[in-house]
Amino acid sequence: MKKTSISSAVVIALASALALAGCKKHEETVVETTPPMTEPAPAAPVNEPMTPAEPAVTVSAVTVGNTAAADKAVMPMAMFSPKDKIIVSVKTEGAANDVKVDAKLSYQDGQVAGEQSAMLTTSGPETTNIEFSNPKGWPAGKYTADVMVDGKSVNMPHEFEVK
Repeated sequence: MKKTSISSAVVIALASALALAGCKKHEETVVETTPPMTEPAPAAPVNEPMTPAEPAVTVSAVTVGNTAAADKAVMPMAMFSPKDKIIVSVKTEGAANDVKVDAKLSYQDGQVAGEQSAMLTTSGPETTNIEFSNPKGWPAGKYTADVMVDGKSVNMPHEFEVK
């Protein structure tokens, strides 16, 4: 009986060794078919409020006058004569490419007395002057000059009078 037990143990050990060798051989021939792991994209921050983009150009001053200096500065005036040229001067800060600057003159009854536009391209402080003239003469009364940059009011209306 002892012979049978030893031979059974040898057979079991031999079968185990073969099975182990077979498994190892099988692992070497396996080709990986799954793509390599990539790092996931970062998640969008949660609970951060959306803020509108700051405009590239801001208006620092609006002046109404009738004469521009060499540096485009306009001396402010509140009283004009009917034959005067009216200059709406818009001082801006910042950088811009082809930004529309609009100026509108409104008469005291709300009637539009004139509208002009200019395109602004700048990389720093700039003054844009928009001129209005009326060959027949400006009617006497009170006027308001309003300026818009890129379609948005700058909220700096200027009142003046023609006498």
